[in-house]
Amino acid sequence: MAVTQVRRAWRARRPRPGLAPQLTRFVLVGGCCALVDYGTYLAMVGLGLWVHLAKALGWVLGTLTAYMINRRWVFHGTGGGAQFASVMTLYGTTFTVQIGMNAVMLALLPPSLWRLTLAFVIAQGTATCINFVVQRAVIFRS
Repeated sequence: MAVTQVRRAWRARRPRPGLAPQLTRFVLVGGCCALVDYGTYLAMVGLGLWVHLAKALGWVLGTLTAYMINRRWVFHGTGGGAQFASVMTLYGTTFTVQIGMNAVMLALLPPSLWRLTLAFVIAQGTATCINFVVQRAVIFRS
């Protein structure tokens, strides 16, 4: 118990990184977590899992990985149930935004080889911006 209290006190005193370092770290973590998401998705589809369930499992693993790394390395959060619930609520909301944005982009973009990728990148970029701003300004503010 005492060790946990010392760790929390030490983390609370660490200076919060500025905007540029936080954004850089957030983008790096996001890229790694996108690979976790995408890799899980491909592996599960390759194993014969229903494509939509595979996508959902990939998203869950990528999201949990992002939370664990972002909380400590990017935002220096102390954790706890309230922060976890807040981040999961945010990610659930931006997941919906991402799906909607992807659908809109697929409807608007002309047919091409890059249509799916461009729609994915725009949708992912939109969700990433929302996630960063809300986590920095609301959930992990110091």
